[in-house]
Amino acid sequence: MSAAAHSVDDARGRTPREIDKAGYVLVAFFAIPFFLFNIMPVLFGFYVAFTRWSIVGSPKWEGLRNFTRAFNDQWVAVAFKNILLYGLIIVPCVTVLGLLFALFVNKRYPLSGLARTLFFAPTVVSATVIGLVWVWLLDTQFGLVNHYLSFFGIDNIPWLTSTRWSLVGVSIASVWWDLGLAFVLFLAALQDIPGEINDAAIVDGANRWQRFRYVILPHLRPVISMVVTLQLISTLRIFSQVYVMTNGGPASSSSSPIHYIYSMAIVRNLFGYASAIAILLFALILAITFAQRFLLKERV
Repeated sequence: MSAAAHSVDDARGRTPREIDKAGYVLVAFFAIPFFLFNIMPVLFGFYVAFTRWSIVGSPKWEGLRNFTRAFNDQWVAVAFKNILLYGLIIVPCVTVLGLLFALFVNKRYPLSGLARTLFFAPTVVSATVIGLVWVWLLDTQFGLVNHYLSFFGIDNIPWLTSTRWSLVGVSIASVWWDLGLAFVLFLAALQDIPGEINDAAIVDGANRWQRFRYVILPHLRPVISMVVTLQLISTLRIFSQVYVMTNGGPASSSSSPIHYIYSMAIVRNLFGYASAIAILLFALILAITFAQRFLLKERV
């Protein structure tokens, strides 16, 4: 610390050590709750995964038995297969649509201001409300989606009551809900692209596709990587839409790992087994995130 800073501290009657203590106190208001309500439950969950515990009484050590059971449980396999299918539907749709909507708004077409609000609005609505709205929209007999599809001669589709369509129905609601965040991120990135670069491409005779491919996409590469990563994690943790719209049915065709964990822990009180499945999900999220970051490595 400089002599001037020492003189200021001395004038106020505080020493550098007292200032450091004040900093620790201020940080503690965040660090202590974060440790108690974020870190401690995770560590306790890892411990519970190796035990048999129904929240009543003390946990009994089981070793790897919960993990062995999870690997042999066909419904765990179904839930993890469903989450991969959710990812194949939701992540590309959110990324592509978010970019297209951002390109539309960024060009300032007529009604682009209203479109900006409409595209982002679903993000601030709770998942429960989103689920209930889409249950009504996708109703087999009276839903608006089937009503308008009937104008094209398409028979009523059982979006939420068929093992073939339930996963698609939940995915539609999830895309609509998650689209706003991707839209905002892409729009912010587009507005950061220097206008001179685009003007130079126009002067050089580049058409719209060439400007998009050689000017816009290279600048959006870090944002695309971030959007895909965030959306992958969000999709792998999908629960609220599943719980509200289908409750995992019919026949677990729309179930997800989080929903199955909820069923095991809250409904059946198998907290040790549920924690083991949660650790497997954590490992899957970690592996996919690292693989995705490697494949979409940012270039500077």
